[in-house]
Amino acid sequence: MKAVVWTGSGSPDVLQLRDLAKPTPKNNEVLIRIHTTTVTSGDCEIRGLTGLSWYSLPLPVYVGLRRPSRITILGMELSGVIELVGDDVKQFSEGDQVFGATGFVGMGTCAEYMCLPEEPEGGALAVKPANMTHDEAAAVPVGAPEVFRFLRQATAQSGERVLINGAGGTVGMFAVQLARYFGAEVTAVYRKNKLDLLRSIGANQVIDYARDDLTKYCVSYDVIIDMVGKTTFSSIVGVLAESGRYLIANQTVSRMLRGR
Repeated sequence: MKAVVWTGSGSPDVLQLRDLAKPTPKNNEVLIRIHTTTVTSGDCEIRGLTGLSWYSLPLPVYVGLRRPSRITILGMELSGVIELVGDDVKQFSEGDQVFGATGFVGMGTCAEYMCLPEEPEGGALAVKPANMTHDEAAAVPVGAPEVFRFLRQATAQSGERVLINGAGGTVGMFAVQLARYFGAEVTAVYRKNKLDLLRSIGANQVIDYARDDLTKYCVSYDVIIDMVGKTTFSSIVGVLAESGRYLIANQTVSRMLRGR
């Protein structure tokens, strides 16, 4: 099979297209022929071992100090078709179209095939909805569930005003769509180049953070979700409604504070 192999930390030049042996599933695993995967900012940070936070300092030790050893193929999201199932697998059958997230320990979706446990540690695997293409489904497994959890944590409700900082990123764009689905009025904050796109997916208002200071707006928001950690409670409290909820959110750490 073809796979993009991670040979060392650095620029995209450390990635090499190679021929590898097709894997064989264990008793609790399925073999998936991958149709679509994604390349996220997280994949790029892991590849270069750059932009990592304090909680990811042990990462170079885990993957290999000199060159990757435990993880040699990047990628955490996939959509594809199950080709083989292990003897102990109960939930899936050969031919099932599935989508899922591998979790950090099981990275390896940048390949034609991979084996995944029926219940991946730190990830998930499910039958792909029939009304979604493989390309659409592959982008869902990491960002959408995280956003759903954040919105539940912030108890976002129909009719409330929700401000999403960092709305143009992978997770932020799901936040805009899900908040609108819940009936909220959404203000999306991002760079100018994605403001039209954010309007097209449901944002009621958009703010270009490079031009406008959102803390100067005469608007009170019931929920403020910072997807990129660029605000503080003290800087944002002026536009937070009484009893409003302010959530600093990312895929590893989330913290919520309430307004006055």
